[in-house]
Amino acid sequence: MRVALGALVVLAVLALLTGLLWLFQRKLVYLPDRGPVPPAGQVVPGARDVVLTTGDGLRLGAWHVPGDHPVTVLVAGGNAGNRLHRAPLARALAAHGLPVLLMDYRGYGGNPGSPDEEGLLRDALAAREFAGDGPVIYFGESLGAAVTTRLATVRPPAGMVLRSPFTDLAAAGQVSYPFLPVRALLRDSFPVSGLLAGVRAPVVVVYGSADTIVPPEQSRAVAGAAGGPVTVVEVPGAGHNDPALLTGPELIGAVVDLADRIRDTS
Repeated sequence: MRVALGALVVLAVLALLTGLLWLFQRKLVYLPDRGPVPPAGQVVPGARDVVLTTGDGLRLGAWHVPGDHPVTVLVAGGNAGNRLHRAPLARALAAHGLPVLLMDYRGYGGNPGSPDEEGLLRDALAAREFAGDGPVIYFGESLGAAVTTRLATVRPPAGMVLRSPFTDLAAAGQVSYPFLPVRALLRDSFPVSGLLAGVRAPVVVVYGSADTIVPPEQSRAVAGAAGGPVTVVEVPGAGHNDPALLTGPELIGAVVDLADRIRDTS
């Protein structure tokens, strides 16, 4: 009797935890810094504040850094923080003359709205529209790699840099919550590998060998799924949030090299 009662208690706790996960899962997936950000020019020399208008009518703040390179880099961040946290990346790319559009999703960086998979696609589409008609590289960081891959199926880019991409959101979530049926519970799927197979643009996959949030084997699997030419850059000893994967020479060099190849073949 006592064993049976204990088993019922465990099952009840698991059911409660599962229910809470279902209800509040997006608060675990999306971790925005919702606070306002300073003016762009105070953070990145020469940058300006711009507004992106989404298909469902949201006006999203973003930063644009002009440059003399003909290829623009559209940066979609990960699931946490806001564009202020990617300012070092924008400065590093701008130092090579690359124009940079640093977007923020709905609910991030003082923007209105609440993030979900479809909403982030709308946000990325608004950013791509702003970037204009010239060649554009989509740079996606972690969750942003999923957003830009989805964007690439609608608006093909000149090239893509996927930093620490996961194969799909459930696979990434299972790493953090190994005892929960993550795949059965998730509302947002972000199937990176499945979608990337249909993308013909050149893709560069950059990841850290010591990443414990998105394991390296997931990023390598994404590279293996690419439908076009792919380059793999492993940063030895780098974890998911290490500076080496924000402004390190391997990462910045990979973006600059891809932009130069696109320029030289245009």
